[in-house]
Amino acid sequence: MSAKHVAVLMGGFSSERPVSLSSGAACAEALEAVGYRVTRIDVDHDVATVLAGLKPDVVFNALHGPFGEDGKIQGILEYLEIPYTHSGVLASALAMDKEQAKRVAKSQGVPVAEARVMARADFTSAHPMKPPYVIKPVREGSSFGVVIVQEDQSHPPQIVTSAEWKFGETLMVERYIHGRELTCGVMGDVALGVTEIVPQGHSFYDFDSKYVSGGSKHVIPAQISPKIYQKVQTLALKAHKAMGCRGVSRSDFRYDDRFSEEGELIWLEINTQPGMTPTSLVPEMALHAGHSFGEFLTWMVEDASCLR
Repeated sequence: MSAKHVAVLMGGFSSERPVSLSSGAACAEALEAVGYRVTRIDVDHDVATVLAGLKPDVVFNALHGPFGEDGKIQGILEYLEIPYTHSGVLASALAMDKEQAKRVAKSQGVPVAEARVMARADFTSAHPMKPPYVIKPVREGSSFGVVIVQEDQSHPPQIVTSAEWKFGETLMVERYIHGRELTCGVMGDVALGVTEIVPQGHSFYDFDSKYVSGGSKHVIPAQISPKIYQKVQTLALKAHKAMGCRGVSRSDFRYDDRFSEEGELIWLEINTQPGMTPTSLVPEMALHAGHSFGEFLTWMVEDASCLR
């Protein structure tokens, strides 16, 4: 029997293009190493035509950001009837919209931070919320456009209303949660290990912390109490199911244990297309669970389907 033909989608045209190229290259190389026939596709606006001509057995989606993880490419793949990895149309669109994802998670008992969504044009010289708070684009990933407003700042950051802003006109203002950065992946219907992310030389887990070698330290298993560790896993799986995710996802949390071990554990967001770069978190979690990178990717390819 001939090897299954896998088309790896990478690149694209979102702010996260460089990350996706790195993810895609790593995945393509690993999939070839375990015996798949692989075609690398740097995604452009003609991707539907390219895929229709190529007719792969499976699409491995290594795109990040808008178009790649918001339901659009998933809709194209459904139309073409090509099985694909990760979440389907609805879950992808839902998880990409921070406002709606937060609403769904909260409805299922997942603790979230107080927040409000507002138009960029409505930002004035007055704070929209008592500092400290975080400003996030509603539909971006990889910490693009995230701004932390500290307690001693007298007015909102000017970058938000400047002509240089390029992260959309709708923003979320969210209460800043002090404490530790925790994250937990889900593989199918199983929660993986919990990792604590310790940024090295950065005030928070920004783009460089995520993708620059040495930008952050990953501690797995996270050095937290067994009760909190299990709670993070439970909430990650609950969020995954609430959104209707498939394949692999990763939920991010803040844990404020400054005053007690029980502390405050807050779910921030879910990522339906976690990074697959050499410094990425979910491949590390899979390895911690006993799955080599090749085995992990093989599971994703064999899990691929339409109508996800």
